Amino acid sequence: MSTTQPLDVQPTPLALLLLGREADPSSERGVDCPGELPSPSDPDLVERARAAKEKLGDKVFVLGHHYQRDEVIEFADVTGDSFKLAREAAARPEAEYIVFCGVHFMAESADILTSARQQVVLPDLAAGCSMADMATAEQVAECWDVLTEAGVAERTVPVSYMNSSADIKAFTGRHGGTICTSSNARRALDWAFEQGEPGQNKVLFLPDQHLGRNTAVRDMGLSLDDCVVYNPHKPGGGLTTEQLRDARMILWRGHCSVHGRFSLDSVDDVRARIPGVNVLVHPECKHEVVQAADFVGSTEYIIKALEAAPAGSKWAIGTELNLVRRLANRFADEDKEVVFLDRTVCFCSTMNRIDLPHLVWALESLVEGTVVNRIEVDTKTEQYAKMALERMLALP
Repeated sequence: MSTTQPLDVQPTPLALLLLGREADPSSERGVDCPGELPSPSDPDLVERARAAKEKLGDKVFVLGHHYQRDEVIEFADVTGDSFKLAREAAARPEAEYIVFCGVHFMAESADILTSARQQVVLPDLAAGCSMADMATAEQVAECWDVLTEAGVAERTVPVSYMNSSADIKAFTGRHGGTICTSSNARRALDWAFEQGEPGQNKVLFLPDQHLGRNTAVRDMGLSLDDCVVYNPHKPGGGLTTEQLRDARMILWRGHCSVHGRFSLDSVDDVRARIPGVNVLVHPECKHEVVQAADFVGSTEYIIKALEAAPAGSKWAIGTELNLVRRLANRFADEDKEVVFLDRTVCFCSTMNRIDLPHLVWALESLVEGTVVNRIEVDTKTEQYAKMALERMLALP
């Protein structure tokens, strides 16, 4: 009979960072969480979270993005996608504290849309978004200089995805553009192309190339040749003046680290394994994946599609795993089979940083009168970012 020996394994700095136990000082944003986090093994965490939330009462409003862990979603007053949550925060003026269980750009949007007396808290400052960080203010300003030198800037309307930083939203507002979500990207592009002389405008789509391409080609009938990809890491974006002048869609070279993992092989594999399966994917997926899918839509669309699906139907979902698992459990009793599109387990690592210890720490700190990890957008940035958001709200 063998005896199990303890493994002499020490966590690496990267592992500690992903677990929220370390900081990365070279990150674009600070990730220090002052104070002592509760131990994740604390058996009283759930009760501590519940007690702190009850003590705060109407002073706190907790938002939970669909991609959050179940242990966090349990304490959310509202769940939804990023824009829905920001609007929900703005609709709760009585809430002094908005605890946003999502990622950094979402908390920024909530701060932009809420009143000055409301304070937005992100339980872990390291909960960022790799896609949003693929377009910095300096890179986008340089891109605009390239478009100006090519003589096309005055005919280019920026359309920025909600999954972008406040700086990028402000750039969009200053240059006459609008924000879009995955639900209204088609309406935003229709509006952008209608500005100025008919047929003359171009769109600079930031920062997700796949949503921009899929919307333009799949939904609006443009060709792949109408789209070019601007690479901020290459001189001139890696494009010639002729390419910029000929293009209708100038796509930023950015992508979602989760949705970008799904491949045509994933689709072929699940169809072979599950006969009659419906493949439903998010429009942040690659163009070939979207083309091969049966249904394409935003997070809210995915949820509604499964709600309306008949009993006995089978679904392979191409979006973040926390949501897919939650949907699989929810619809199991209705005899709906829901599986993850890919065989490889893939959570959104930054979204997953918001865990119960961070949430408890944030809530208990508020009970003690200390606001931790407050997200504040400066006045000038907020002014122009709100301008772009308001253009989106005014879309027909």
